[in-house]
Amino acid sequence: MLKVQQGAEMAYANASQTALTLTWTNPNYMFNTGTSSLDVSYNIEIDTAADFSNPNKKVITVSKDLSYSFTVSDLNDVMLNQLVLKPSVPHTLQIRVVSSMANSSAQLISNTEQLTIIPYAIPPKVQPPSSGHLYIVGDATAGGWNNPVPVPSQEFTQVSETLYEITINLTGGKEYLVIPVNGDWSHKYAVKDKKVAGLSGGGDFGYDLGDNFPGPANSGTYKITVDFQRGKFTVTPQ
Repeated sequence: MLKVQQGAEMAYANASQTALTLTWTNPNYMFNTGTSSLDVSYNIEIDTAADFSNPNKKVITVSKDLSYSFTVSDLNDVMLNQLVLKPSVPHTLQIRVVSSMANSSAQLISNTEQLTIIPYAIPPKVQPPSSGHLYIVGDATAGGWNNPVPVPSQEFTQVSETLYEITINLTGGKEYLVIPVNGDWSHKYAVKDKKVAGLSGGGDFGYDLGDNFPGPANSGTYKITVDFQRGKFTVTPQ
């Protein structure tokens, strides 16, 4: 049985206070040899979909403990940056706990608790360009590492204050950077470690980090989305 107790109001001023406390009962796995004494793991699942099918759902693994608390800041981060929900409007969350033995065997699913919560706006994780312009440069592009880059073919479209997109042909196995000022190498948006598995398809980025973005393995047309609010980028074949 899962129970959810709401705490402090969702507001920036309450960031460090407890927003939700989840408690659940031990499933007491029974086998023909008696009650299991093996360790049990619990996955807390938070989603907007009643069937928990959202690919952005949040999953938190807890070992042994039968409770978990979210601060206001933590819950707000889950809603904005994991579930990608809009701030300042109400959203319905579904919460459940899935228990399992070793290797995710013998899963048991709790009841689902439903809550309506309004997240608050927070500063973007990565500061977007003040000019409202963004460009791509690198040997993965037709313009190579020449800077300034050709425009408009290598200039992003500003979708919102914190979201930029570009659809572009990329050369497989190469690299690139994203720059806020065309013709200027002073500052760049990059990644911390280009060797991270799967990073060519998207992940975390930041301001003036040390590594180039790794391009896709195969040449083709790709849509690159740069989300400054979440500090995430995605690369999708078109």
